[in-house]
Amino acid sequence: MDNKRLPQIALGTWSWGVGAVGGDQVFGNHLGVAELRSVFETAMKYGFNLWDSAVVYGMGDSETVLGTFTKEYPREEIIISTKFTPQIAIGGSTPVSDMCEGSLQRFGTDYIDIYWIHNPADVELWTPGLIPLVKSGKVKRVGVSNHNLVQIKRAEEILSAEGVHVSAVQNHFSLLYRSSEKGGILDYCRDNDITFFRTWCWNREH
Repeated sequence: MDNKRLPQIALGTWSWGVGAVGGDQVFGNHLGVAELRSVFETAMKYGFNLWDSAVVYGMGDSETVLGTFTKEYPREEIIISTKFTPQIAIGGSTPVSDMCEGSLQRFGTDYIDIYWIHNPADVELWTPGLIPLVKSGKVKRVGVSNHNLVQIKRAEEILSAEGVHVSAVQNHFSLLYRSSEKGGILDYCRDNDITFFRTWCWNREH
């Protein structure tokens, strides 16, 4: 990823911002720029520069809040991870590109370090939309989130036919929730040099 080294921990921002599926609706938070600035600055101070968001988190509000901070740092010091969510895609000939463009504008950047298909609503339909984004340089790495092994392999088949590859998988995984291990996803990632992002949300297990 342009020689950017991934830290061991990615910091998620689902609870940042408000709005539909935003932090106030899901976590009961009402966190904005004023409350979160010290969080961002402290994390960056200690080398936690990988920030994960999604358009659907507050319908862009999480990206907007996070983008306020990322714009204040040299772009090469920040690793931006965000997602295309099929369920909120609107019509048009290029819905994946259109959603990505919105993210680029909110972050004030011309590229996303890791861009994810948020869930496998239709692997055949949405995965090809990532290819022109990578080839244009607007996306540096492609990830798939909440996919099972069959869906991951199919996404890789679609992408690799055009010289693009799945480089990251993001799934819920913990001591209690081990489907990625039992389903062979961890082994597949290990065998194919794919970075596995383990996600965990407090409200999923309590």
